[in-house]
Amino acid sequence: MITPGMMSSLSNEWTTPDKLFKELDDEFHFTLDPCSTHENTKCKDHYTMEDRGLEKDWQGSVFMNPPYGREIGKWIKKAYDESKKGATVVCLIPSRTDTAYWHDYVMKGDIRFIRGRLKFSDGNNPAPFPSAIVIFKQEVS
Repeated sequence: MITPGMMSSLSNEWTTPDKLFKELDDEFHFTLDPCSTHENTKCKDHYTMEDRGLEKDWQGSVFMNPPYGREIGKWIKKAYDESKKGATVVCLIPSRTDTAYWHDYVMKGDIRFIRGRLKFSDGNNPAPFPSAIVIFKQEVS
């Protein structure tokens, strides 16, 4: 059985480390987690896979740790688009600077690289990839 948060060919979910989430929540005061499960959500208001978070409107301060598979580009685009409508979206993502979504969207946000490799909540070992925090928010003129 694959536990949530462990990456394998059967799962692309990585459970956010509690300490990292708390640090970000203290700064951004999150109100929505648009891609979680009922078990790993970090916010009272959240969308599961069945809720189809990509099709919903996001408002307020949003924390997003998207599925890290082939769909991640759609989640990053959605985060960027929702920020243009007024949401602040903070994303925990793998630092894959060679991808199209990184160049098309991530580089338009505020990028904070994480030193070292994260140990995701359900994992015994650090992730096999570097991570970054990306913040999308509406520009104030």
